[in-house]
Amino acid sequence: MSIGQVAARTGLSVHALRFYEREGILLADPVRRDAGGRRVYTEDDVGWLNLCVVLRASGMPLPAIRRYTELARAGAGNEPERLALLREHEARVSEQMAALTRCLDLIRYKVAVYEDLVDGGVTDHGCNPAG
Repeated sequence: MSIGQVAARTGLSVHALRFYEREGILLADPVRRDAGGRRVYTEDDVGWLNLCVVLRASGMPLPAIRRYTELARAGAGNEPERLALLREHEARVSEQMAALTRCLDLIRYKVAVYEDLVDGGVTDHGCNPAG
């Protein structure tokens, strides 16, 4: 696959793919090149990139993704370290989700209050900043 095709499949821009390749952040294996020097990606590359996109979208810092990539490149024998890295990130994501759930609960409560006000034809003229 070409870099453009991979960009379309992963949601990453061509520029981002080149940047991440230069920084050694995303790809577990070096990108292969054809006789003309153009990058050639495999389905495995796309799968790895999609994993990294999900990790990044879930808030994993780039240094942690880089470390995970380094561990994957090194091959077998470092699974406990990979597991620890993923467990740490899992805990952070779980904490973020719990915080967002609390936020959503409050928002839903406020929506219900305003729906009751609107449905009842009552206008809230209060000055309550938590309004």
